[in-house]
Amino acid sequence: MSLKLESIWAASPTTTRGTPTPLSSDSKGERLTYASNKSIFVRSIDNPSTAKQYTAHTAATTVARFSPSGYYIASGDVTGTVRVWDSIGAETTKGEYSIIAGRINDIAWDGDSQRIIAVGDGKERGGACITADSGNSVGEISGHSAQINCVSIRQQRPLRAATGSDDTTLCFFHGAPFKFNTSVRGKHDKYIYGTHFSPDGSLLVSVGSDRRIWLYDGKTGDAVKQVGEGEHKGSIFGVSWAGDSKRLVTCSGDQTVKIWDVEAGKCTRSWRMGEEGTVSVPDQQVGVTWPGGRQDGLVISVDLEGNLNYFQESSQKPVRIVRGHQKAITAATAASLDGGSRTLWTGSYDGRIRSWDLSTNAGTAHEIEGAGHSNYIAGLAASPHKGNEGRIFSIAWDDTLRTIASHQETFIGTATKLPTQPKGVAIASLNGQSQTLVATASVIKAYAEGEQVSSQALPSPPVCLAAAGETVAAGCEDTSVRIFSLRGPTSFDAMPTLTEPTHAISALAFSPDASHLAVGTSNGKIYVYSSSSSSSSSSTSTASSWSLKTNRWSAHTARVTAISWSPDGTKAVSGGLDTNVFVWSLAEPGKRVKALNAHKEGMGGVVWVDDGGKGRVVSCGADAAVRVWGVEGVV
Repeated sequence: MSLKLESIWAASPTTTRGTPTPLSSDSKGERLTYASNKSIFVRSIDNPSTAKQYTAHTAATTVARFSPSGYYIASGDVTGTVRVWDSIGAETTKGEYSIIAGRINDIAWDGDSQRIIAVGDGKERGGACITADSGNSVGEISGHSAQINCVSIRQQRPLRAATGSDDTTLCFFHGAPFKFNTSVRGKHDKYIYGTHFSPDGSLLVSVGSDRRIWLYDGKTGDAVKQVGEGEHKGSIFGVSWAGDSKRLVTCSGDQTVKIWDVEAGKCTRSWRMGEEGTVSVPDQQVGVTWPGGRQDGLVISVDLEGNLNYFQESSQKPVRIVRGHQKAITAATAASLDGGSRTLWTGSYDGRIRSWDLSTNAGTAHEIEGAGHSNYIAGLAASPHKGNEGRIFSIAWDDTLRTIASHQETFIGTATKLPTQPKGVAIASLNGQSQTLVATASVIKAYAEGEQVSSQALPSPPVCLAAAGETVAAGCEDTSVRIFSLRGPTSFDAMPTLTEPTHAISALAFSPDASHLAVGTSNGKIYVYSSSSSSSSSSTSTASSWSLKTNRWSAHTARVTAISWSPDGTKAVSGGLDTNVFVWSLAEPGKRVKALNAHKEGMGGVVWVDDGGKGRVVSCGADAAVRVWGVEGVV
């Protein structure tokens, strides 16, 4: 058996309100790169499911830029470190340089892919000019009295560079080596957020929070003219040139993306996201790129929610919206409809729930309509379905239980208020009717159609939950697992209690036929128990003996966060805070298949997907990404 990575479904760009989010595309218009959490993602523009992830940064990343050659990427983070790495091969690091004592806001390459200027919020200096291969200084950045937000280098000789700052000035540099030449004042009266030389080097553009667009001579830095005065109604966060140097595109907090004819100074195309006449903060456009080398006029912008919006001049609306998660994924489950489609459901730290079509492997998420959660998603559970009437149940730290109609991808009904913060959720069945079980501070409550139908107190507070048929397993704070039936209030004196675990219980999972129960703990060990009869067959089966099958699933070095069984119940996959994914077999408990460092900073969920007999595992984690693995050689 072996695990082979099939695809990475990338996280969305990290965005901050009132701050530009840089996007960079390569010179051929084939790939897009951006910063997300502590990673840099490189993904295909035409096929977003094709992506690479660079994880060498140890702090939150802020910007990534392709070199003109397309072979390298320079990326920066909040500690002032810039890394130069290979964008084509195995993402090997070419150089690591400490630029400033603060956040890197922007990076620019020269036309030879040899020199880099990185700028940001430094304490002693606002930026540096270095060679990409050695980090040697090739000039200095000076002339600003506040943090520098943007930088651009002219791609032709004589070399020129420009920087824009919170001090409202645009500084012009001659190089190389780059030296301060002039400071342009009075054109902007608020923060400058973006500056960019045209591809032919004839012009330079600057934009900012004062909603102004200024053009300058590319060689001298002299101001030429202002365009589009008063047309943008919000801060302009990004600007990018078309390959012909005759048009440029801007994006703004007024929810619009606009294309401008530079010579005429007129807006030739405008798109507005969100409903007309309404103000929607998530629809603010905070970054934009115009990929070069393409014939379709494609423009890509990013909104405050991290969605990548694809525009074409002939279209009235985005031709594609690429969605994902921005924050750590904390829960996952999968469901299948009778039509044959398989769907992955994921929930994240910021309360967002997304669905992913596993049948098409498109690598882009769908947004769930309706009023959702406002906080950390603590659990997701899929109910048995009839026809296409599947239900997904979600719990979150806003202390609510919500229901999603899976075929409509929308929240339905009203939220069920929970008495305390939920610990876990599971779906059970009693007399053929599904019940949603929620573990809270001291009890497990059962709900049907949003109404509480029963409640079960436990000798020790529950921390996680699993169910199969009418049998329920609850991992408790006293490191025990208590098993009981839904049929009525239980006396735990007569019910099975699993006491072998010596550390806190962190994950539970019944096998599909309910004959086995996997118990994960905070020290990375997994215990597997077997039952003499199926818990779904009768109420008396809960009294049957549960015996320890194996305790040899013990390769994790940190908390086990999720366990999922294969459809045939002979294997299981687990994920932990140690960033690793393991596949286990009941037939050979001492052996395992591993995928190390699968998700930076830990796993949020793993799901074994029924894929027509082919082994397939989906993992997701704190890097907000989803990875699809093929389990090869399954026996």
